[in-house]
Amino acid sequence: MEAVYAVNLPMHMFYNVLVCPKGNWWKEYEEALKHYSQEELSQDHPGKIRPQGFQHPPFQCPDMSPSSTVPTSVERVKAADIKVIAALGDSLTTAIAANASTFLGVPIEYRHVSWSIGGHGTYRDVITLASKIYGITEFSIITLVFIRLGFLLSFSDIVKLFNPDVLGPAPVWTLHDYPATLNETGFNLAVTGHNTVNFSEQARNMIDTFKTYPGLNFIEDWKLVTVLIGMNDICDYCKDKTLFSSDNFIQYLSESLEMMMNEVPRMIVNVVQILTMEPLREVKKPNIGCILQKSFCSCLVMPEENSTELAELIEVNLQFQKRLEELLNSDRFFKEDFAVVLQPYLTHAQPPRLENGKIDPSFFTPDCFHFTIKGHEELAKGLWNNMFQPADGKQMIDSFSNPVQLICPPEEHPYIYTRPKALSAASSLQIIWTLMTLTGLLTVWTSVH
Repeated sequence: MEAVYAVNLPMHMFYNVLVCPKGNWWKEYEEALKHYSQEELSQDHPGKIRPQGFQHPPFQCPDMSPSSTVPTSVERVKAADIKVIAALGDSLTTAIAANASTFLGVPIEYRHVSWSIGGHGTYRDVITLASKIYGITEFSIITLVFIRLGFLLSFSDIVKLFNPDVLGPAPVWTLHDYPATLNETGFNLAVTGHNTVNFSEQARNMIDTFKTYPGLNFIEDWKLVTVLIGMNDICDYCKDKTLFSSDNFIQYLSESLEMMMNEVPRMIVNVVQILTMEPLREVKKPNIGCILQKSFCSCLVMPEENSTELAELIEVNLQFQKRLEELLNSDRFFKEDFAVVLQPYLTHAQPPRLENGKIDPSFFTPDCFHFTIKGHEELAKGLWNNMFQPADGKQMIDSFSNPVQLICPPEEHPYIYTRPKALSAASSLQIIWTLMTLTGLLTVWTSVH
């Protein structure tokens, strides 16, 4: 089933957004469009959107029930105990262009299909939007929105299997840099184009929203927040090596996490490790029209192979990952009713490839940089699995070419793992020390008797 609607937005809105765009992101986007012909701009790429009729098989676990009483410890929270979900980050979380089939659909934020908080439909079937924008002139634009019955798996869809009434999933798409209400974004409070220096704005917005949102019990409800931030810092590193250094990345992130820990009770924060970004340079090779990629992440894609600039950026990327591990494997952000958990599954993930070894373009949007729905689904499944794996046993994605298989919460430990690696290791050492002590005492007792 497919319906076509004309979107009749006021002309001043289109003029303000597309002719007089706000912010660097829009300026870069507008500049990139100048390199395409009208035919190229309207060229359809159907392989980048979810085909009609696709459906996921059912996902059922032996135990999908909440705890008998509301847990008070962050280490005893089951998936069904989560009452609120939220997401913070950048364009990967706003899901920019995730279901766009033309270059002109890139500014659309498909928040409702975002890997960490997309809220349309159910685990098996979701209504998605495939937007096509034609005929841009200085004073006129025709927008057609195709509403397709599509099928998407997002993280919030999995959570909704355990608690159908969870608050926060994003219900609809938004347009980048244009005002949107909570009725449109849900608790997907990520902002396209944000660097870590801007992250505190998102954290502050989320906390204030939680405190006043109707139906949300700020004190009693368990909240789950997913964060992925920092890749824009790497994309912009060559523009200001001090502002976008690993030191500042850790400082700005730490300040925001401390804000959350000090102000929000009963919350688990997933911080997803940033990607190893150098392989994304290959995405441009199958498509000579990937000029938008150069605009959005020039520090990554512009340096020549084997150049000192590229080597420096690769090292910066590695430092970001190492510093994040050091920060979150400690017990700094862990207490009775709050935990920040590093979910590392993307650390070494390689881009998906076809049988001939080339990059699979169906995973990447028309800008050759962001993920389509196929990529968002793998991010969602990887996140879910990591949540139910201990700190020293978390599954890593080697390649997006191999679909992630969802796991159920283990029957022996049906809770979200929140204990940081430092405390887990300390507990293991304590057990070993206790056993050694008991063995020694037993030896002494045996020799005496």
